[in-house]
This record gives sequence, C-alpha cells and structure tokens, in this order.
Amino acid sequence: MNKRIDFNVEQIDAVSVTGPDEVADRDLMSPYVWRRPDGRFAMLVRAVPRGDYDHGAAADTGTIWHALSDDGLTFAVEGDPVLKPGPGPDDIGGCEDPTPVVQPDQSLVVYYTGVDQTRAHADLLYATGPSQAHLEKRGVAMLNSTSEGNIKEATVDRTKAGEWRMFYEYAHAEASLVGLAIGETVAGPWDHQVQPFAPRPDSWDGWHLSTGPLLTDNKDCPVMFYNGATQDARWRIGWIAFDPEYSSVVDRCIELLITPPPGPDRSAADIAFAASVVIVDRAIWLYYSLADAQLLRALIKRI
Repeated sequence: MNKRIDFNVEQIDAVSVTGPDEVADRDLMSPYVWRRPDGRFAMLVRAVPRGDYDHGAAADTGTIWHALSDDGLTFAVEGDPVLKPGPGPDDIGGCEDPTPVVQPDQSLVVYYTGVDQTRAHADLLYATGPSQAHLEKRGVAMLNSTSEGNIKEATVDRTKAGEWRMFYEYAHAEASLVGLAIGETVAGPWDHQVQPFAPRPDSWDGWHLSTGPLLTDNKDCPVMFYNGATQDARWRIGWIAFDPEYSSVVDRCIELLITPPPGPDRSAADIAFAASVVIVDRAIWLYYSLADAQLLRALIKRI
C-alpha cells in the first residue's frame, strides 16, 4: 500500500478546567470538544474519583460535565453535571466517555458509557436534548452480544452518502477491539458489520484497540485518530484512513502519533487516549487524556 497521507505533532499544550469541588477534586478524562456557532469551544468531560474508586458503595466511576472556553485551552465548568449516575441500574455505577453529535438545530444526541452497580459491566447508552444542560436519558443505544461485550466509546459520523456509521469499543477474548455498525438515523437502530480493522502483531497496537475521534474535513478520506495498546495496556495514539463509506481501510500509520512522556514509576498508568478533534483555521486540534487524569491538546499537521 502506497502512503498517501501522514501526520505529525507540532505542539502539545495543557488544557485546564476550573469548576466546583466535584470537578476540581477529581481526575479528568474523555475531553470531547466542539466549536459552537458563536465561536466558543464547548466540552463534555468525565470527572473521575482519584485513586482506585475504592471509596465505598456510593462511589462512582465518573460523572459528565459541560465546560466552555474562548481559546480552546482554558475551560470553565457550567452548572451541574449534565449526566450523573442513576437512578436506573444501567448507569448507577458511573457515566463515562461522552460523545455528542450536534444536530443542525444545535440540539444534542450524547452517547455515553453506563456502568452498573458492580462496576464490571458496561452498556453504550444515549441521551438527547435541546442543549447540554437539558439532556434526557434514553436508554441503551446498542446491545451487547455473546461475542461483543461491554460496548462503549462510541464514535459516530454521517457518511458522504448520508448514512450513519458508529464505531465502538468492545471486549472479546481478554482484548479491547473496535466494531462498526450502520444506522438508519443518528439514534439507530444499528446493524453490526465486519470488524473494520484489527490489532497488528508485534506492533504498538498489537493487542488492544479502541475508537478515537474522526477527522472528516475531507469526506472522501475520513481519518480516525484511534487508540492502540500492547497486552500490558500501554495505550498510544495512531491514525487510520477509510474510504468515504467506511467500507475499507485505505491507509494506516506504521509508527504511533502520540506517546506519553516517560515517567519515574513504570507501574503508573502509561496511557495517552484520544477523545476529540476540532479544525480551527485549517489547523487540527486533537484533544486527549494522559494517564487517565490530565487533559492535553496536540496541534497536528497533515503532511
């Protein structure tokens, strides 16, 4: 396969989020950022209890908050959490991995991961509403199956031909993998397809895969900044390109794009995980989390 596209990282900046103690006293993950019609940047972000979540039966694995920014780097939380655990059983253990789809009228469909009380089972759920401050939970967006469990981490796009595609992470044979489904509408129902791409043995993405954000400024060749890892779950960020209908892979990186800086403690979380991408004046802004705790933005150049 001849290489047609490539990317490199030109700059990495820290992203700050200010807010109430329920945010300030937690780690932050899954920063989904988009640009509003007024030019400001909106973010949905997961706030996670620090430590190993071992804080009693009432602890959760995450709440989802909304924040705004003028520059895309300094965000301030607006109001209360937009999605929080319960009262139903599907997400009583936590709300994770927000992925909003902004409709033409600026209303939202938000896919998120719901964790049950055991914190061992997850479902891909969704909520809808006229704005991030007024979301109503709608239930399960895609059912788990005997071969695809703990479905989560949705990435959604409408193709050039007008059909909906959903990529998602699922668990199978002690690995995280990426699945693909076709939907009639942004809310489904979803029809599962063949696995869109697989781990590559003896590579940085040789065991685990997870979805990442889609770069769709060129609808003829959409690109996903996906997450991959070895069996010991040291996650890195790479990219993969598809044909316009996501029916085949047309290109894929060999070397990883983003890796965490080396840390003094090899037992600590060694994770860089892509969450969202924004185009600003032709510049590619890739938002990701580091070590499941910090938020960063990488300026990516297409070469």
